[in-house]
Amino acid sequence: MTSAELFDRGSRVIPGGVNSPVRAFNSVGGTPVYMASGKGSRLTTVEGRELIDFCGSWGPLILGHAREEVVEAATEATARGMSFGANTVAEVEFAELLCSRIPHAEKVRLVSSGTEATMTALRLARGVTGRTKILKFNGGYHGHSDGLLVAAGSGLLTGGVSSSAGVTDTVAADVFIPQYNDLEAVDAIVAESGGDLAAVIVEPIAGNMGVVPPAPGFLEGLRTACTRCGALLIFDEVITGFRMGPTTYGNIAGVTPDLTCLGKIIGGGMPIGGIVGPDAIMEQLAPNGAVYQAGTLSGNPVAVAAGMKTLEILIREHPYPRLTALGADIATGVNEAARRHGVAMHCAAFGGSFTCFFRRDPVRNLEQAKDCDTKAFAAFYHAMLAGGIYLPPSQFETAFVSAAHSNADIGVFLEVVDSALAQQRRNSE
Repeated sequence: MTSAELFDRGSRVIPGGVNSPVRAFNSVGGTPVYMASGKGSRLTTVEGRELIDFCGSWGPLILGHAREEVVEAATEATARGMSFGANTVAEVEFAELLCSRIPHAEKVRLVSSGTEATMTALRLARGVTGRTKILKFNGGYHGHSDGLLVAAGSGLLTGGVSSSAGVTDTVAADVFIPQYNDLEAVDAIVAESGGDLAAVIVEPIAGNMGVVPPAPGFLEGLRTACTRCGALLIFDEVITGFRMGPTTYGNIAGVTPDLTCLGKIIGGGMPIGGIVGPDAIMEQLAPNGAVYQAGTLSGNPVAVAAGMKTLEILIREHPYPRLTALGADIATGVNEAARRHGVAMHCAAFGGSFTCFFRRDPVRNLEQAKDCDTKAFAAFYHAMLAGGIYLPPSQFETAFVSAAHSNADIGVFLEVVDSALAQQRRNSE
């Protein structure tokens, strides 16, 4: 069956035809592409068409698709038993590895998704502090628990809304929402309401309004503000954890949060999430503490095996300098092509992550991201897809380079970009 036929069939039994809204192509138009397989840097569609993939399953596949060692580790774990609902040696070894790579991590609680990780971290922060309010940033997406959907990014932003039906006014009233990179606004909130603030949660590099790096001093300022008012600082590193180096970005940046949420890469492509932090906080989780959290599939042995092997490879091969160089090559090439063709476009890159913003100037926060020309992005997206490049189908998402991408892949990407922007210039004349 074709992608169009499968989407029609799926729409009869799945809401919107998709199991995650970001896959729906609503913001770019057209029919979602259905995948049959992936290997290395390539995807193969159900029609048999090969695409160079820069979505990477929205971030987890830093080694590319179906890396042999990861597949082998997951297969061997599957053969031993897919789930036990009991403790395993592998989860202990995996927690030890995570703690050894993240200096502030003395304990790890594994869960099954990034949403579970952030939801648990906030409950833990409220339990530890005895406070109710949280601060998140406009356009920051931290999963789909109620309080974190207030003014959220990612799929919500792609859909043209900044919150969700079903989130009560009571929940929303407990959330402060300044702009990302606006430390003055944070300081004002802390000065007025710091005594009620349980936590500040932030993506240390914003990734759900596109790639938006922190301004100099921003993360350090958040650490100072939280210490001053007694709130916990939570870094949501579901995207950035082990993306910029074999550790967290907070560790690389030299800023120590109270809690870090992990996901994506630490599962090697399998569903996983995790919360790490010091003993004094983590021991407040059940069964030792009064903050309840549980999960039948938490520490799933297949996910742990895939994640463990992925981290071992990343530590051994250390592909990060090359990923950064490839990301920089993409940004430089795209920005040169945009200038050459007179297209209002700016490609931001950080490490092996990048976003092609249809706006001339760099983006520092959600309001600037929303100033992008989403119609121009939609045309660009389909031109790239026609040229054999698969990107996240949204102006407000992050694209990724993997260790499986070659210099030739980047060259093809930039050739297709040049062709796509030349077409846009001709269409505007």
